[in-house]
Amino acid sequence: MEHQLVWQEEFNIGVDIIDKEHQRLFKIINKLLAFAEHEKKNQWACQEGIKYFKEHAMKHFADEENYMLSIHYAGFATHKRIHNDFRTKTLPALELELEQSDYAPDAVSHFLGVCAGWLIGHTLTEDHAITGAAQSKWTDLMPEEEHTAIRQTILQLLHSMFQLESQVISESYGGEKFGKGVYYRLVYKTKQEGEWQIFLVFEEQLLINTVGKILGLTTDKLDVMLINASRYTARQFVEHLKAHLPEADLYEMKEENLLNYEQFQEAFKKENPQFSLLFDTGAGYFAFCVVAPHLLENGVGPALQADNAMEEIEKYLTLRKENQKNKVLVVDDSLVIRQGMKELLEPEYEVSLAKSGLSAVRTITLDRPDLVLLDYDMPICDGRQILEMIRSEEEFADIPVIFLTGRVDKESIQKVAALKPAGYLPKYLKPAEIKKNVDKYFQRKANGDSDTPQTAEVSK
Repeated sequence: MEHQLVWQEEFNIGVDIIDKEHQRLFKIINKLLAFAEHEKKNQWACQEGIKYFKEHAMKHFADEENYMLSIHYAGFATHKRIHNDFRTKTLPALELELEQSDYAPDAVSHFLGVCAGWLIGHTLTEDHAITGAAQSKWTDLMPEEEHTAIRQTILQLLHSMFQLESQVISESYGGEKFGKGVYYRLVYKTKQEGEWQIFLVFEEQLLINTVGKILGLTTDKLDVMLINASRYTARQFVEHLKAHLPEADLYEMKEENLLNYEQFQEAFKKENPQFSLLFDTGAGYFAFCVVAPHLLENGVGPALQADNAMEEIEKYLTLRKENQKNKVLVVDDSLVIRQGMKELLEPEYEVSLAKSGLSAVRTITLDRPDLVLLDYDMPICDGRQILEMIRSEEEFADIPVIFLTGRVDKESIQKVAALKPAGYLPKYLKPAEIKKNVDKYFQRKANGDSDTPQTAEVSK
């Protein structure tokens, strides 16, 4: 990892409010890098610095999104999706690792490496795309449903092959450097001349902790035997994964390469990835990236012509409506609850997260949800006060809110009755029961019967 980030003129995009905040974020990262050099002092400094960095990053995202809306930026939805991935997956996961490891050097290195790399890459591509000076790297992502399926398959494979309980750090991994890495490229070709490029990035310690242990090696360094065994293990991993990929029976491996980081970056820049995922396995970091543009070509519908335009547009609108997910906002000061609810609901719903009343209102303003799941007991501003804020805004007053809380006593329910919540779900319910009640709410809403508070089943 470089000791300092050097601000360069090419980082400026020509929008004052965005450029100034980028410079500020670079300075914060540089201070954190400096603090990390002093092991005896770095824990408190990192805690405060990371908190400061996060606050500025969240404000910057909000300002940048407001600016994109003000100029009617066509790529707003994709850009916001990348922001959401960083603020709801990457940062919480990195923070959790820091807390659980008591700010161990590896965890600090992960945080600084991922954040610094993300900030540079995002500034040079996505932010420049706002002004038309660059093209977004994430214009060719596969549909979210396929992303979810691949993500779940990889998590299952990591568990079945290595008994690793992993979590997703990012669904838009941009090639950021995390610790010492091994970069492995596989090229698969098809009978129809299509091509897959698969990049597997392993943190060095992950290979030592998994393949190395299987081999019975006692070394804590990479050697020829370990790298060679890791190659074949990686190929087996991809072979297992191919069964879950589109048209996988058509692919045959034609080439493999071991790359250094510079070679990986160069190869990664040439093509836009269709899948690009970063995982924390608990034994080290792992990234899985696929470049296969023909997958999108296979999924593109007929070209619009004068004689078919109306028919194709009707088909498109029908399909779009059928695939549209209900949006659920989870508001809770507990990171564990927020992440747990996201994992529980995400396969069927578009889930956003907020940890306070202020962030909840900001999220609602930028992306109106179809349902809010709201905790009652939170510091500074409790659930009742947050619901009052929501109800006080005419534009948001009709947003349905269900309390997801440990408080389901009669007195607490009566205190918020006048604010007309849509129901109450106790946190002690099993996850499947919570999911069942959320599903039931949307079923009732679809049937035109969502006005009655959903309390009978959950208050037993």
